[in-house]
Amino acid sequence: MPTTPAFVIDNSVHDPEAELWFAEPAGFTPLPLSALLPAPDSDGAEQLRVAAAPFLEAAPDDLARQQFIARFAAGQQILGALREVGTVHVSVGLHRDDVDAAAGESGRRQPLLSFFTISWRDTAVAPRGVTAARAVTGAQGHAHTQYLELPCGPATFSETLRTPRPGSGLPREPLLQLHAHLPHPDCKRLAVLTLSTTAVARREEYRAIRRLIAETVSFEDPLKAEDLC
Repeated sequence: MPTTPAFVIDNSVHDPEAELWFAEPAGFTPLPLSALLPAPDSDGAEQLRVAAAPFLEAAPDDLARQQFIARFAAGQQILGALREVGTVHVSVGLHRDDVDAAAGESGRRQPLLSFFTISWRDTAVAPRGVTAARAVTGAQGHAHTQYLELPCGPATFSETLRTPRPGSGLPREPLLQLHAHLPHPDCKRLAVLTLSTTAVARREEYRAIRRLIAETVSFEDPLKAEDLC
């Protein structure tokens, strides 16, 4: 067994426009927002059509093809809405539930699904500690707030628990969202990390994942920092 965790470095770490670096634990699969939301008539749009072609060709009939297209378009709408509010990263988490109490009626443990996002929010110019505190002050529905000093600077953690309104078309399952609010060193904006899941009973485990990710956040390229050592 290795004594230190193994890291896989994604190519995005070398993005010259990157403004935040972080690590995700195993079980999370990033969604390539740029590739899934290309501009019309761009090279990216053509590449997406080529990538989707085998799935359409494998469909057993026209109805199945139309259903695939409709669901894919719905997914694009959701990702587009997230990007419009400043989201720059989306990952899907799928983990095996190893807690015995989670075994279902059949005795088989159910897989746990979650979504992880990182979004930027503009803020009034202020010291980072003040911005971190303001992020949860007066926020409706935010509970279990906590102020911390992380390697990247001050931060606040908070949680929300919401149930979709009747008629929304969404399952009436409570959605747990765990947030980490991390002010940028320029004191003008805030990075918000959000981990969302309907597995409310696994609150403590997801709190640990949130903290694990937040503690890896850096506003400076960690690879360049290693080169200077």
